[in-house]
Amino acid sequence: MPEIADALVDVGIIEAFPIQEMTLGVALMGTDLIGQARTGTGKTLAFGIPVIQRTVAPHDPDYDQVVAGKPQALIVAPTRELAIQVASDIAVASKRRGTRNLTIYGGVPYESQLDALESGVDIVVGTPGRLLDLANRGALDLSHVKSLVLDEADEMLDLGFLPDVESLLAKTPETRQTMLFSATMPGAIVGLARKHMRHPMNIRAESGDDDSQMVPATAQFVWQAHDMDKPEIVGRILQADDVGRVIIFTRTKRTAQRVADELIDRGFPASPLHGDMAQPAREKALTRFREGKIDILVATDVAARGIDVAGITHVINYNCPEDDKTYVHRIGRTGRAGASGIAVTFVDWADITRWKLINKALGLPFDEPEETYSTSDHLFHDLGIDRNVKGRLKPAAPREPKKDDDRGGRGRSGGGGRGGDRGGRPDRGSGGGEKQTESSSSGEGATRTPRKRNRSRTRSRGGDPVAKSE
Repeated sequence: MPEIADALVDVGIIEAFPIQEMTLGVALMGTDLIGQARTGTGKTLAFGIPVIQRTVAPHDPDYDQVVAGKPQALIVAPTRELAIQVASDIAVASKRRGTRNLTIYGGVPYESQLDALESGVDIVVGTPGRLLDLANRGALDLSHVKSLVLDEADEMLDLGFLPDVESLLAKTPETRQTMLFSATMPGAIVGLARKHMRHPMNIRAESGDDDSQMVPATAQFVWQAHDMDKPEIVGRILQADDVGRVIIFTRTKRTAQRVADELIDRGFPASPLHGDMAQPAREKALTRFREGKIDILVATDVAARGIDVAGITHVINYNCPEDDKTYVHRIGRTGRAGASGIAVTFVDWADITRWKLINKALGLPFDEPEETYSTSDHLFHDLGIDRNVKGRLKPAAPREPKKDDDRGGRGRSGGGGRGGDRGGRPDRGSGGGEKQTESSSSGEGATRTPRKRNRSRTRSRGGDPVAKSE
C-alpha cells in the first residue's frame, strides 16, 4: 500500500524490521494479535501503521460514515514518557494521512486535553490513569473505538495498572480490533488476552529456540564496584572513545538526583529524570536529551520504557536492577534499530545474590562479577578509555575552611553554652551543687574565680553539741 510505504519513509525506515514485516499484513486485515519481540526492534510502528491505515481521516470520502470527532483508535502505554514517544512516532507516520491525534497523561492540567477532545480527535495515545479519569467524566467517549493497542502490557502489570486497563476495555465495543505488544508475556497478560481478545494470532519475532530477550548488538559488562568509587568510574567511562548519549539508571529518586549533581560538579552535561520532578521538568529534560543539549541522563526506572533516542551508545546500571525484566528493559535503551551499544552494570557486595538470580534467568556468563575499581586495567581496556584520563572534566570547587565560631562551642573552650571545661559537667572537685562562675565566658585561657564558702561546722556527739575546748 503506498500510504504505508510513505509512512515508513517519513520516519526514516526503508526496510522494515521482522516484527513489522510479520505483523503488518495480519493487523491490516483487522485480526486480533499478540506481538512479542525484543525491546528496540520496532514494535511501535508495527502497530502504529495499521492503526493509522484503519483510521478514517477527516478528508477521506467515507468520513461521513463514522461519528465525527469521536476517537477511532486508542493506544494505551504504561508511562508518560512512553506515551509521549509513541505519540511522537504516530504524529510523524500519520502526517500524510491527516488524522487528528491527542496525547493524554497525568501530571499536566486537564484544560488542553478537554478542549482537544471537545474539538474532535481520531487517535488517542495515553496512560491508563488519566484515560480512565476522563472516560469516567464523560469527556472521553470510547464507544466508537475500532482499534485498541496495549503497548508494553507486562509493564502495566508490574505498575499495577491492570484493573484500569480492564475498565478501559469494558468501555470499548466488543467488535474492536485488539493488539497487544510486549517484550515478555507473564501469565496475567496471557489471561488478559484470552479474556478480551477474539482468536488472537500470536506473533513472535524470534525463533522458538532463542531464549535471549536482549538485543544481541549490545555488549554487556558486569562489575562488582564500591559505591564510593562509582562516580569516579562513571566519570572515566564517559570519556571513552566511542561515547555518545548515555543513560545512567539508578534504583531510587534520591540516588538519581545525587548522581546527576555529582556529574554536573565534575563538569559533565547531565540531567536527572525521576518521579519527584514535575511533569514539565521531566519533559524538558527528555527534550534536551533528544536535542543533544545534554548527553547524559540519570534516570530511575520510570524512564526505562519509552526512551527511544538515536545515538544512545552506553547504558550504565548504577545500581543492580531488581529483576531480569528490569535489566532487559534498561539495557534495551541502547543497541536499538540495528545499532550497537554497550551496557555496564555495577553490582554492590550486598546485591550479589540478586544479580546471580538475574544472571541465571537470562543465561548470562557473569555469575561472578569481576571486582572493579577506577584504576583497574580491564576498565580501560574493555571500554577503550585513555589511561591518562581522570573522572573529572573540571577541578573540584574549593571548600571554605570552617571558622572557630562555626564549631558551635563543641571545642575545649569554656564558652558555648554547656558551661564548663568538660562540656557542661560540674567540676568534680567542687562540693554540692553550688553555682560555678567564670571570669570569662569564652576563650581557651579563661580563668575561674575561687568560690567563697561561708559555712559553719558544729561538732556533736550522740546528737549533743561538743564544746570546742574538748
